[in-house]
Amino acid sequence: MTNSPPLTFLKLGGSLITDKHTPSTALPGRIRQLSGEIAEFKAQSPAAKLLLGHGSGSFGHVPGKKFGTREGVHTPDQWRGFAEVWRQAKTLNQIVADGLHQAGLPAVVFPAVSSAAAADGQITHWDLSPIQQALEHGLLPVVYGDVAFDSVRGGTIVSTENIFNYLARELKPNRILIAGIEKGVWADFPACTKIIDQITPENLEAVLPDIRGSAATDVTGGMSSKVREMCQLASQVSGLEVHIFSALQPGSLLAALTGKLSGTKLTGF
Repeated sequence: MTNSPPLTFLKLGGSLITDKHTPSTALPGRIRQLSGEIAEFKAQSPAAKLLLGHGSGSFGHVPGKKFGTREGVHTPDQWRGFAEVWRQAKTLNQIVADGLHQAGLPAVVFPAVSSAAAADGQITHWDLSPIQQALEHGLLPVVYGDVAFDSVRGGTIVSTENIFNYLARELKPNRILIAGIEKGVWADFPACTKIIDQITPENLEAVLPDIRGSAATDVTGGMSSKVREMCQLASQVSGLEVHIFSALQPGSLLAALTGKLSGTKLTGF
């Protein structure tokens, strides 16, 4: 019996593909660059399986903060905000999907809002057979930070990390790559002089007080929330490694995809 090809989850952070300080501002040149590096990786390793996620950056986070969508959706005004967050997130996703297709990648988008059920901010159910079939047939499934209907909160926002958390338990990736603009997890943000090389369950609580949130609007918790969620996930999925790194420099994303990793490594027990 042959082993199945390795599966990688890759996130393109919102800070990487948008100007997070200017509402609704994508960075199309960088999206093209990153899409080209993903396409080069797929050309070099055609059997490798890849699932792509991306953040919402200056699109979904801005209306999400205005309407408090992450915390819950109950009033008519909040539901209008829910729809606006959906619209903004979808707008960025279309820009990303277009960049992927222009690079020759067979990307297919799987929006959480239409298929994932949540309870108190966490995904509880998602029929993953379409995503599994996409992977089996060599397609590139794409997910992104999105709104979701929630049995406790009415509505909420599920981050890409929330989505990866649910998908990883079912799909069992070998690694999760979190690509952003920072070189890794800083021990002294915003001074940014010292990278934390490795975070494990043993040192997580010790390093968390030194990890600061995002400098821009981030309704899903910033870096400290992402680190905690990914470290817990690495403890629950056997053999999973998570890497947080910068993909700002041309070629750095391709290097990470091919195993030349830098930044911060997160592992479980």
